Amino acid sequence: MFGRMGYMSVFALFLLTACQNEPVLENEQPDAMEQQSVSEEDDSGMAEKVVDSEEISEEAEDEESIAKIEPQYELNPETYSIVPIGDANPKVVLLTIDDAPDKRALDMAKTLKELDAPAIFFVNGHFITTEEKETALKEIYEMGFMIGNHTKTHANLKSLSEEEQREEILFVNDKVEEITGERPHFFRAPFGVNTDFSRELAKAEGMQLMNWSYGYDFEKEYMTKDKIADIMVNTELLRDGANLLMHDREWTADALDEIVTGLREKGYELVDPHFIKGFDE
Repeated sequence: MFGRMGYMSVFALFLLTACQNEPVLENEQPDAMEQQSVSEEDDSGMAEKVVDSEEISEEAEDEESIAKIEPQYELNPETYSIVPIGDANPKVVLLTIDDAPDKRALDMAKTLKELDAPAIFFVNGHFITTEEKETALKEIYEMGFMIGNHTKTHANLKSLSEEEQREEILFVNDKVEEITGERPHFFRAPFGVNTDFSRELAKAEGMQLMNWSYGYDFEKEYMTKDKIADIMVNTELLRDGANLLMHDREWTADALDEIVTGLREKGYELVDPHFIKGFDE
């Protein structure tokens, strides 16, 4: 499973089969910074735009079928680990990348795409205020990656008023929707620090709160390719359902291929966040 493309492939297979059969605890841990019309010519040769009702109907059926696909995983509300629903594979981890799109997010997305590795890119609003960064974010989204909300300026929410918190959160939701056509489904507070207000606002916006199980690339000791690649795969904190925190950083980008390969060699599947149960499901 992988991003929107992998996700849509699953849905296409689902529809084909149907037709054939007919019937982290919150903590203070530091966190580094899409009318279709058809033109036909009438007898006089004039082009006339008409709506193809059959195609629209088929599209609507596709969307309805997609909406009916049940989630395979859910978030543990206390540890933010990934929990299987039913008989889903329990040996999974979730990749998340914060502070995008700063320096290497697009490179990281391309690497993950080549590896068929899904992930959530949590964005900061101040990184998507130029045309170049908006284009980068749209490209990441169109590669099939889910986009999450990591606030506008990466401020500690506990130091802000409710109105300031509202601006921090809604700015990103509105901007992401403007760029991608979809609002974020997950919210990650800077430093893992939420407030009563941010929890309620995220809930009102239909977003799941998400922190992490472990992350190291913001610590000086692990700011090299080899160090971060080793610890992300060999830490004692790696276990079924782990929620892995990484950042848009040079050393993490360089180590990403090795991290993904290492996790898979240990038998872990990378869970597609599109299959994680949403807040209102």
